[in-house]
Amino acid sequence: MHTCRPYCLSIAGFDPCGGAGILADIKTFEQLGVYGLGVCTAVTYQNDTRFEGLHWLEADEIRRQLEALAVYDVQVVKIGIVENIERLEAIVNWVEGLFAGCRIIWDPILKASAGFSFHSALKLDIRLLKRLYLITPNREEYELLGLDRFRELPVLLKGGHREEKGVDTLFTLGKAKDIPGKPFSETDSKHGTGCVLSAAIAANLAQGSKLLAACKQAKHYVESFMKSNPLNLGYHA
Repeated sequence: MHTCRPYCLSIAGFDPCGGAGILADIKTFEQLGVYGLGVCTAVTYQNDTRFEGLHWLEADEIRRQLEALAVYDVQVVKIGIVENIERLEAIVNWVEGLFAGCRIIWDPILKASAGFSFHSALKLDIRLLKRLYLITPNREEYELLGLDRFRELPVLLKGGHREEKGVDTLFTLGKAKDIPGKPFSETDSKHGTGCVLSAAIAANLAQGSKLLAACKQAKHYVESFMKSNPLNLGYHA
């Protein structure tokens, strides 16, 4: 007997090498048993080692993509790279209007792994942040965005850029819960691991996992992804 898969939506940039952005999110969604939908916010010119630039899509282009997907019962939405905080707020408004009751994860990408900076910083509004189900910054993004000021928000601080390598920390309701992981070496590094982690959390939530369990399961998925081959582009298997 066939059962319908839950829907997850990635609103992110297009990475032509498929290591990050929409393509990486869709691969992760499908591997974890949910149907992946995608809306493009930017077209990037990059591969797994070099970033040459990007073209931001206009607000109307993003909105029209979203409206075309309103026929689907989207359970979880993951938002990746956005042009500015105004665009993020507009996307959140559209998502809430089109997909009632869905949970929104924001992966605040401020810099490409190749070193290209998208923003010097984003001026955050606590009223907007409270509408998000989870925020998934790395250490640099956490500090640049000043998220330590909003400890009541659900935030998963990713461990890849921290001294405690491989330890993620989930902040919820002012409490912190460390999520330890397996030790990894520089050769395990992969392009797009942050995108894969947040997409895996979204998929696990859509499959019915609670937040902490979804984060732990996603961490295991990323660890397998990082050790999938010796290259900079990981395999989803």
